[in-house]
Amino acid sequence: MAERRMFAKSIIDSDAFLDMPLSAQALYFHLSMRADDEGFVGNPKRIRSMIGASEDDYKLLIVKRFLLVFPSGVVVIKHWKIHNYIQCDRCKPTTYMEERATLSLDGKKAYVECADTPCIQNGYNSDTQVRLGKDSIGEDRLIEENAASGALSTPKPRFTKPTLEEITAYCNERKNNVDPQAFFDFYESKGWRVGNQPMKDWKASVRTWERRGNGASKPTAGKANGDKYKRED
Repeated sequence: MAERRMFAKSIIDSDAFLDMPLSAQALYFHLSMRADDEGFVGNPKRIRSMIGASEDDYKLLIVKRFLLVFPSGVVVIKHWKIHNYIQCDRCKPTTYMEERATLSLDGKKAYVECADTPCIQNGYNSDTQVRLGKDSIGEDRLIEENAASGALSTPKPRFTKPTLEEITAYCNERKNNVDPQAFFDFYESKGWRVGNQPMKDWKASVRTWERRGNGASKPTAGKANGDKYKRED
């Protein structure tokens, strides 16, 4: 089995990939590094546990269709053939022949299910089905039916950046001492992110500023020893 793996920028630079938490991205890289020469992984749960990734990270890769999961628990890297090209004389065929027989390659060389193959289960609950069919990078096509306990919840709506007027109205409604313009400018400069994660609820961030007494939201001066000011948000 080859020791080196490659990653196509067209996949890992896509919005669908970069929108995932860093922990899910790291899990994808680890699974890809440990896949066989045809992109199959027989112990994905062990790898997830080994690197400290959460079950939600694993599920997200399935929902985003970066992984295809079989009833046996084996997974395959969907875009393996786009990432890696291994010469025939160096490629060691996968031992998961039954699973491989259910797949073909689309025009982009991504794995897809053969037309006469039953839907591959998501590996968690047969009541929740992820539609496996036409796929395009950057598009999240998810159909969830009969959501059951332990299955992924319906994705929340995307965050919409508030206007200055909306922030002002909310601050006036709460009668707090938060400067709407400072709040807007601060998160505008950060790309509306909290730490290294995209903001989910700007009103919650306003309330956080309110509790921390940011008030007029002016940066506090550093100490005499030269420490730079910083805000906790």
